[in-house]
Amino acid sequence: MNKVRCAIYTRKSSEEGLEQSFNSLHAQHEACAAYVLSQASEGWTLLPEQYDDGGLSGGNLERPALQRLLGDIAAGKIDIVVVYKVDRLTRSLLDFAKLVEAFDKAGTSFVSITQSFNTTTSMGRLTLNMLLSFAQFEREVTAERIRDKLAASKARGMWMGGTPPIGYRPHERTLEIVEEQAEFVRGLFRRYLELRSVRLVADQLKDEGILSPRRTYGTGRASGGLQLSRGQIYQMLNNPVYIGRIRHKDKTYPGLHSAIIDELTWERTQQLLQEHTQGERRVRAARPSVLAGLAYDEAGDPLLATHACKPAQGKSSGKAVGGRHRYRYYVSRELHHKAGGSNHGLRIPARELEGAVEAMLGDALGDPMHLAASLGHEVDADLLRVASANAEPLAHKVKAKDSVTIRALVDRVTVQPQQLQVDLNSEVLNDLLGLPVLAAAPALPTTLTSPLRITRTGHVVRIVQQDGKAVAAREPDPALLKLLARARALWSRLESGDIDIATLAREEQINDSYATRLVRLAFLSPTIIDAITVGEQPAGLNAIKLLNAQISADWDEQARRFGFA
Repeated sequence: MNKVRCAIYTRKSSEEGLEQSFNSLHAQHEACAAYVLSQASEGWTLLPEQYDDGGLSGGNLERPALQRLLGDIAAGKIDIVVVYKVDRLTRSLLDFAKLVEAFDKAGTSFVSITQSFNTTTSMGRLTLNMLLSFAQFEREVTAERIRDKLAASKARGMWMGGTPPIGYRPHERTLEIVEEQAEFVRGLFRRYLELRSVRLVADQLKDEGILSPRRTYGTGRASGGLQLSRGQIYQMLNNPVYIGRIRHKDKTYPGLHSAIIDELTWERTQQLLQEHTQGERRVRAARPSVLAGLAYDEAGDPLLATHACKPAQGKSSGKAVGGRHRYRYYVSRELHHKAGGSNHGLRIPARELEGAVEAMLGDALGDPMHLAASLGHEVDADLLRVASANAEPLAHKVKAKDSVTIRALVDRVTVQPQQLQVDLNSEVLNDLLGLPVLAAAPALPTTLTSPLRITRTGHVVRIVQQDGKAVAAREPDPALLKLLARARALWSRLESGDIDIATLAREEQINDSYATRLVRLAFLSPTIIDAITVGEQPAGLNAIKLLNAQISADWDEQARRFGFA
């Protein structure tokens, strides 16, 4: 009689009851072992190896014991796999087909002791497929019931499990406030409303060495005691559980637990978070990027319209004193998508590029005769009169930064190292100037060029005139403003005579050399300070260059040194 090697596979979906001395896995194994013993006359012999998966779903094949079983089957160690029910092996019809294929390849049979069939026969396969179809249907229906129960329970304000938010501990089907953690949450909301920036809140917590509260759960697992990331802070500020509500998908319901945050604080926080939502800022922006989709670098790669929001700088410090300022840029695609602050590519302040284009359009519209000639017209007195009459209101619209007019006129803007090129839409320009349509209209756009050059300041590229001045008024540099404000504050303390530079440096937690260089900035000429305040300093002047420069007592010498002369 041939020996038939049998292996028993058992599985239980949940961990409930597995700690008991006799659980569901034991019951399954005992029943299967009895069945194998009843087939001893056929040569069936039970292998000593056990294949038990406790607390694992039958929805996939990623189970340790099942993988060991499949490995032994492939190695030719098993002739028959015995299970209590088919769904113990799998609840997926697709997965079952894979298992049957693996069994057939190794010459292994499959037996369910409560459903009496064998996969070595076609009838057995048909029966198995039918049973597994119902098993998969039952699994899907069960999942739907669980989802429905979860939604109904949350609609009644119940806490349905998971990691409790900081400030609460689970208590039956609701949450209970942990006061010491709740104070941390209230402090987080206060900081955000004061600083108006998740990034600044994260930086302040890091500077002050404040970590998330330590928590120990019922299972003994501990968490917390770490620095909060920006994402974690944002999730806390946006979690309605702190106002006594339970969220389910896109809806919230009154919860059974008490609130930590009052309604007014919550509403102010959500309004501020909404204002800083990047996906909607472009639509609400009072000054959208008018050249978006039109600007390119010399290689023909597009310059993407983007922006950054920074706190408004106070006159006495670099901290936010209310509100945030929006800085717009046109950035090379490679630079925009590559993290790490690469210097390769262009990052041009939007106001400078747009100001240069607007100036070129204004100059061109101021010479309607040249424009008409570039469009292919033979200019006579009547045509010039018509073109001039229509060019004047167009020039006013461009000067008023009318985005519709500018985008209608401009086909493409190309930023080159030594010049700026603007291609105009010849057809639109001809129509707006009120000129007759030519039978042979020019196929190429009307091109404007301006001998502007670009210069790099840190990661930002400036567009400047030949005398080094920016082509258009730009935003004040926050770093320069912060340096000037701090220099003035330090000099005010030194001027009193009650403290020396070394003591002042220790109190400010900076070294003596840095303090000395910083104080020197208090002696910049009023002309330089006024220019920096309104953002009209030379393009190459940045905080590092200013801080490391020697400051002459001669204001004219200062102007020459920093490029103001």
